[in-house]
Amino acid sequence: MTIAGPRRPEKALTAAAVKNAKAPGKYFDGHGLVLLVRENGSKAWVQRITIRGKRCELGLGTPALVTLSDARERALANRKIAVSGGDPLHDKREATKETQFTLTQVLAEYWVLAADKAQGKSADQVRRWRNPRIKAFKNLIDVVGDVALDSLGSNSFLDFREWWWDKITEEELTPNSANKDFTHIGSTFRLVCKAKRIPVPQGMDGLNFSEGDKGIRPPFSVDWIRDKILAPGALDGLNKEARCILLGMVNTGYRPSEGQSLKAEHIHLDGPYPHITIEPDGRTLKTATSRRTIPLAGVSLTAFRECAEGFPRYFGSPSLSATVNKFLRENGLMESPKHSLYGLRHSFEDRLLDREVDERIRRDLMGHALGRERYGAGASLAKLYGVVKSVAL
Repeated sequence: MTIAGPRRPEKALTAAAVKNAKAPGKYFDGHGLVLLVRENGSKAWVQRITIRGKRCELGLGTPALVTLSDARERALANRKIAVSGGDPLHDKREATKETQFTLTQVLAEYWVLAADKAQGKSADQVRRWRNPRIKAFKNLIDVVGDVALDSLGSNSFLDFREWWWDKITEEELTPNSANKDFTHIGSTFRLVCKAKRIPVPQGMDGLNFSEGDKGIRPPFSVDWIRDKILAPGALDGLNKEARCILLGMVNTGYRPSEGQSLKAEHIHLDGPYPHITIEPDGRTLKTATSRRTIPLAGVSLTAFRECAEGFPRYFGSPSLSATVNKFLRENGLMESPKHSLYGLRHSFEDRLLDREVDERIRRDLMGHALGRERYGAGASLAKLYGVVKSVAL
């Protein structure tokens, strides 16, 4: 390997030079900082430094993650430690231990580092300053778990974004609700990681939804559901309760949160018209019209026969959508990147539309408002059962 580039700080590297460096070799900057370009084209920052009389090389990361200015800052900090008799290698090993912080510990560390922001605030102001960040971390932990900082990556944040997208769709929230969480989590990571001199978890960039984004998910096509999702063995790797909730959704169109909240007393399998009832039992329904009866047929009936006691694992848990979406994505069962579990609800409604089902019946099955005053009790269970059976997969 040849030695390339200037050794003198007055002829230091530039951001453009770092980006355009192609020939294998060592490109020198100041304070012992070296850009190493390997034979395979990969690049890395290395610092040549003397620590307690011994020549060493410290790895400072890659240009893809560590900018030239950041690499210079790290190199200068290492040199100051070494000149004062310290050991930056030891400090780096100790800093690496900090990446074992759990998300709960990261937030606790943030309150210490950001204590000055609470100065001069009243107790109510402090509460309003703290609560949005607490809520954001609670949401993230509910989805990915109280994991160590160094275990977070793009997939973790994509799961969190998927969870928020479904929440926006289901609860008709604005994208700003999700974006606030992303902002609070990102700023917390940046402050804590900078103070601890550890890498910020990758994958937070580009999570925000645009304000015009309504969170609309496309429906799964009938062919995709039948040939992919319902193919023999396709869902075998999904835990029993999540699998039953998904299959139950295929021919009922319930919201995921409605399905996971069903208990044994809401599941009626005896008699000529098996059905479930969506009721405000231990939870608040989205709207008054969400309270309804939905007949069971096809794969949904089979699923509820397997899970007749309900879904204690997911009752009150926000992890269902993230679990199912991750499984579908990793197993090639998403029809497109824009699809999610919620698309099964839209697919059920599309099948009702294709069969030209009466609007009152369709809205009653979906739990939608009618748009006018309601008269009468609606269609009989027998009539509803016939409708659902006609579109069931």
